[in-house]
This record gives sequence, C-alpha cells and structure tokens, in this order.
Amino acid sequence: MLYRKTNKTRLQSTVLISAAVTALPDQIDMFNFSALPPLSLYLHIPWCVRKCPYCDFNSHEGKNGIPEKQYVAALISDLEQELPDIWGRQVHSIFIGGGTPSLFSAEALDELLCGIRARLNLPTNAEITLEANPGTVETGKFHEFRALGINRLSIGVQSFSDDALQRIGRIHGRKEAIRAAEQAHDAGFDNFNLDLMFGLPQQTLEQALADIHTAIALEPSHLSHYQLTLEANTLFHHNPPVLPKDELLWAMQEQCHEHLAESGYGNYEVSAFAKANRQCQHNLNYWQFGDYLGIGAGAHGKISNAQFQTITRRSKLRQPEAYLQHASSPARISTEQTLTKKDTGFEFMLNALRLTEGFAPHLFSDHTGLPISVIEKQLRQAEEQQLLTWDMTLIRPTERGRHFLNDLLAIFLPED
Repeated sequence: MLYRKTNKTRLQSTVLISAAVTALPDQIDMFNFSALPPLSLYLHIPWCVRKCPYCDFNSHEGKNGIPEKQYVAALISDLEQELPDIWGRQVHSIFIGGGTPSLFSAEALDELLCGIRARLNLPTNAEITLEANPGTVETGKFHEFRALGINRLSIGVQSFSDDALQRIGRIHGRKEAIRAAEQAHDAGFDNFNLDLMFGLPQQTLEQALADIHTAIALEPSHLSHYQLTLEANTLFHHNPPVLPKDELLWAMQEQCHEHLAESGYGNYEVSAFAKANRQCQHNLNYWQFGDYLGIGAGAHGKISNAQFQTITRRSKLRQPEAYLQHASSPARISTEQTLTKKDTGFEFMLNALRLTEGFAPHLFSDHTGLPISVIEKQLRQAEEQQLLTWDMTLIRPTERGRHFLNDLLAIFLPED
C-alpha cells in the first residue's frame, strides 16, 4: 500500500469513517467509560490565496477579502455553545488549520487565543500549532505568532523544486520555502513541521530524494511525507496530470523513508516522522481515538459523554458565509450522529493501526468505553494473516500490515 496524508493532519474536515460503515440504528448504544479520553481543540480558518488543484479540504479563495474580526467572533461564539459538553475537562492541545491560517494577522489570532484561554482549561505548556504556507509569511510574522504563545508551526512546503511547485499550483517557490523554515528557527520555534509530498507530476526518484535532503538540512523537528493522490472534487481529479507509476512511487517512499530514519526521524505514524519526543501531540490524540472539539467552517468534532455514556460526532457548516451567518445558533451544525458500539470498534482501529509502534490494549477500553473482547475475533484473524501481533501489553501492525494497511483495516469493518 502506498500511503497518503489523511489529516493535512489536521482532521478539520476528515471524518475517518469508511463509507462501508453501516447506518446507525434508532436505538443509541451505551458505553462504559470509567474515565474520558484526552481532549483537544481544532480551529478551522477556511481561506487561501488560491485553491490548489489537488486540495480536497474545506478551503476557499478570499477573493473579496477575509472578514477576520467577524470570523474570530464567530469562532468564539461557536466554542461557547460547545462548552456544556466539556465542562471541567482540560484541553491538551490546539491546532489552527485551514485553509491558510497564517493569512490572519497576529492581532486577530491574539484575540482568538485570548478568547479561548478565558473559556477553557488550557495548561501553560499545551501544544498550540498554527499551519502556515511559505507564500503567506512576511518577514517577522513568525516572531509575532511566537509571542502569542503559539509554540509549533506546520509549514506547507510540499516541494523544494520550483518546477514541481508550479505544476501543483503552489504560489511559493524554493526560496520562499527555505526562507520560511529559516524564519521559524529565527523566531524561536524549536518545534515545527514541514509538509512534503512525493509522486508529483513528472517527478523523478532523484528529485524526490533531493526534497528530503533539503528538508533534513533545514532541521525541522517533524516531517510529514505523503503521496499526492487525485481526490474527488478537485481540479486534478477532473483534469488529471500524469503521475509516476507504482514501481517508482514505491521506490520514492522506501528510499525517502530510509534517509529520514538515518537522519534520526522516527516513523511514528503512516506519514509522520519526528525527532525524539517531537511527535505531534494533537495528531497523536486523533490516532489514539481521543476527543476533540471542532470549531469553524467545516470543522469536525468527536466528544465522549460520561453522564450519558455516548460518543457523538458533529460537523459544522462548510461554506464560510453560511457559517458566519449561523455561528451563534444551533443552525451552525451541519451533521450530528451518535456512534454505535459496533462502529466505534472499527473507528478506533482505523485510527490506531496507523501508529507504527502500536498501542496498549487498555487504550482501546479507555477511549471507547468497550472491552477489548469485542474485537478479539478480528485480532485473531489479523494475526493469522500476519498483519498484526498482539498480546496483553501491545497491539501492533507488522511490517506486512503497514504495507497492506487497507487489508488490515478491512478485517475490522462492522458486519451487516
């Protein structure tokens, strides 16, 4: 299996549920939470300078300007309405994604973060990530972001080749990409991610490796490395470019990953690589089936409730204009569903099996409210097919399971 990025890590508009998941029954399933999983906050800022032809995330070109002040007020109003569902719980991380959040001014982000801190139990050392694109970062802007308490950046480089960047519709070039990483260091960010794609139109193995070498030389603490795929509802899907063949894609993936490992970047999740103790805590919470509030246009959230013993998924209106209009009312909610026990086991495994080092069995019970016995049959079947190993201390995909992750996940699909 060739891997692609599923969260732009960011899961603002990513519902990690296969279309094969069965419809919810009328009766709500009850869980048994002895404690609630960790809680994170995702904030979505949907505007970009230009929509990339491969992008299937909820992003919109700000052709008529960006209503910063109104949108920050809408985010705070949206958050306030979610508070009754998470009273007393601590928020362990914040991720501001998009779109291109770095388009917002430091003043707007300051107002947003002040509003969040006034309403949530946020520890002083909480990880706070802001996504940024090299083409939207003026000199000194990272210094302003760092002064606000933002302590992690995720920079959408994608490639260091001017030709490759032009082919995929990016607004920045090699120089801007390198300068963005250098500015992150200068501003005092000792923790930042660089996004890189491989399998770009007309890309050679040598070019893919050159991107990795350049990225490593810039000394980020974290790298996301994922394959370009043609997603529905994108310009590339309707007018597809010629992409490298599977054999070349495999060589790119394998050799790039070898160089990352040799340079001290551990592959802790399918497309995520980090220096020691620099894994993205926000994304780890997703992969471990933690809870998260989703605030903003098109944002998705998942919240467990100890009082009612339920798990609820909720999404917000996708179109920025509609969201701004309804952010202060229940009409801001686009979809809402309560998970069943049957589907929850699959959702947990859909996330957790992306973790290279696996997970402790008790995490399944802690974060789903279900005993591990509900998936024991599937665990044994996956073990028989040499796709994972498991015992009382660890459940972990094998190398074969990581290469054929779709086959592994299919074992845990709910039965009709």
